[in-house]
Amino acid sequence: MRDNDVNSLLPSETPIELLTSAGEPVEHDLAMPDRETLVEAYRKMVIARRWEAQVTALTRQGRLATYPSAYGQEAGEVGSVLGLADNDWLFPTYRESSALLTRGMHPRDILAFFRGDWHVAYDPYEWHASSLSTPLATQALHAVGFAHGERLQGRDTVTLAYLGDGSTSEGDTHEAMNFAATWQTSTVFFVQNNQYAISVPLHHQTRSRSIADRGVGLGMPGVRVDGNDVAAVIAVVREAAARARAGEGPTVIEAVTYRLEAHTNSDDPTRYRDASEADAWREKDAIARLERYLAATGEVPDVPEAEEVAQLTRDVMNDDVTVDPLELFEHVYAEPRASLREQRDALAAELATREA
Repeated sequence: MRDNDVNSLLPSETPIELLTSAGEPVEHDLAMPDRETLVEAYRKMVIARRWEAQVTALTRQGRLATYPSAYGQEAGEVGSVLGLADNDWLFPTYRESSALLTRGMHPRDILAFFRGDWHVAYDPYEWHASSLSTPLATQALHAVGFAHGERLQGRDTVTLAYLGDGSTSEGDTHEAMNFAATWQTSTVFFVQNNQYAISVPLHHQTRSRSIADRGVGLGMPGVRVDGNDVAAVIAVVREAAARARAGEGPTVIEAVTYRLEAHTNSDDPTRYRDASEADAWREKDAIARLERYLAATGEVPDVPEAEEVAQLTRDVMNDDVTVDPLELFEHVYAEPRASLREQRDALAAELATREA
């Protein structure tokens, strides 16, 4: 790509799709993922949807403090993971529980974050996944820095930074994208545009034609993809990862989808959107779309694992957890500062008086 070849950076106005809402294949330059991959995507999406419904139910029962559901966004959660290599790194927001589940993490380790047991209950290096991030967009900068470090060490690791449409309004997002484009890091910015930043619709956040258009101003390509078409998501992420591994730099992907559930269990979406809006998006359901395609080309697999994962999740959330408050001071610094030791000693003394 020539530096002045602006047209090659601009995304198409219409999101890329490989399957229509009716499950019919669409001709495109991007290759349709093979059937084995699509069957795996179907399995993972069915599991993810059952998981999201189960976790939301547990939140309503008071088993979890809060939970940001990705119900209806399964194509983005699953397709983004399946489009990467196992050694590529994920940098999630707080809404990517299903992506981590797709990676193979145990439900207990994912949900410890939302129950308040541990901030990060899993080993990031085992799963090639950073911690779930509540601060908006901070993980985008981490993804760029990590990719830069991996390149300095001679590795071809790709990092994928998850973002919501709301977090693209944060300064951290612009800084991360600018650094990535300038340094040509192997980073994919995967924006799940679910139309609302809590209660603020996208048209109140930006005057640009699309979120993907932002790439051209920084010198990297932007891609718009149907975020409810898992086949297209896999293909687009694969292409972006291949570009990155070839030394061609970052890509911003805008997956156009919809948040069917509330922002979190503390949110009331009826105050800012009409129910008919969600009903229209249900007609574009990712699971039903892929199911129709698989049925037309062969058998649709049964997914008994979905209920097994739901049962496992219920079981581990019913377990009592013994939390040691002093663990707050562990893993903060390799060599604890004097002030941190003083704080730990003060808390330990207070706890001792309560136990006496």
